Amino acid sequence: MSSLAIGLAVTALWALCATGVAWYVASVAGEVTYVTLADGRRQERSIPLLYRVLLPFAGNFDALISHPAFRAQTELADTMLVSAGFEGLLSGRELVALKLLTAIVVCPVAAAAAFLLVPALTGEMDLGVALLVTAMPTAFAFVQPAMWLRGALRRRHLAIQKELPFVLDILTLSIEAGMDFISALQRNCQARKLSPLNEELLRMTKEIQVGSSRRDALKGMADRVGQQDLKSVAYALIQADELGVSIGEILRIQSEQMRSRRFDRAERLAAEAPVKMLGPLMLCIFPAVFVVLLGPVLFQAMKGMF
Repeated sequence: MSSLAIGLAVTALWALCATGVAWYVASVAGEVTYVTLADGRRQERSIPLLYRVLLPFAGNFDALISHPAFRAQTELADTMLVSAGFEGLLSGRELVALKLLTAIVVCPVAAAAAFLLVPALTGEMDLGVALLVTAMPTAFAFVQPAMWLRGALRRRHLAIQKELPFVLDILTLSIEAGMDFISALQRNCQARKLSPLNEELLRMTKEIQVGSSRRDALKGMADRVGQQDLKSVAYALIQADELGVSIGEILRIQSEQMRSRRFDRAERLAAEAPVKMLGPLMLCIFPAVFVVLLGPVLFQAMKGMF
C-alpha cells in the first residue's frame, strides 16, 4: 500500500511539474518580442521559442561570461546583433549564455536517447557510440544560436540590398525636384512601409536632427549595418559632402551601380546553377534512369544464364 502511495505521489509530482513547464512555455509563446525604433515606434522581431524560454536564465551565467576568454565572442555577438536589428532586445552576453543553455538542455535529452537507442539498434551497450550520439546534438545545440544570428543577419542584408536601388531612385528624384537631403529622407521614410533599410535611414535622420553631422550619421549607419552596398553609398555621400559635389548626381550613379551589381550577381548565379544541379542529378535521377534502362536487360541476361 505504501509503495502504491509513493508511486501515486511521484506521478502527481511529475504531472504538476509538466503542467508548470507547459504553462510557462505557453505564456512565453504568447509574448511578442519587439524593438523600439528611432521615432518611438515598436517593430516586431522574431526570436525562436526555445531562446525566449531560456532567456530569463541567461543572467545566471554572467560571472562565467565576464571571463576574458568570452570577451571576443561577446563583442562579435554585440556587433552582429546590432547589424541584424536586435539592438536592445538581445545582448552579446545573453547570446553567449544562450549557447551554453541550449547545450545544457539538449545534452541530457540526447544522452537519454542514446542510452535507449544504441542497445536497441546494436544489441549491446557501446559506450563510445553512445557518447558520440550524445556529443553531436549537444555540439549542434551549442553553435545553433550563432547560426540563427548569421541567418537573420544575412536575410536583413539581402532585404537592404534588394531595396536600396529603388530608395536611391526616390531620393534622387526628390533632390532633383528641389528638396534637401534630410527632407527627402524623411519623405521616403514616411511614404514607404517599415523595412530594414527604412529603419536605418530613419535612425540616421533622427541622429542628424539631434545634432550629429551628416558625415558622422552616414559613417555610423555604414559601420552599424555592415552591408557592403550601403557602405559604398554612405562613403560616396561622405566624399561628395566633403568635395561639394551634387548629391543628386552621386545618388544616380550609385543607383546605376547597384543595378549593375544585381545583374552581375544574377548572371553569376545562373552560371553556377548547372554545376549545382549536377550533384542531385547524379545521386537521384541517373540511378533511376539506369535502373529503368538496364534493369530489363540485366534481368533477361540473368534469366538466360540460369
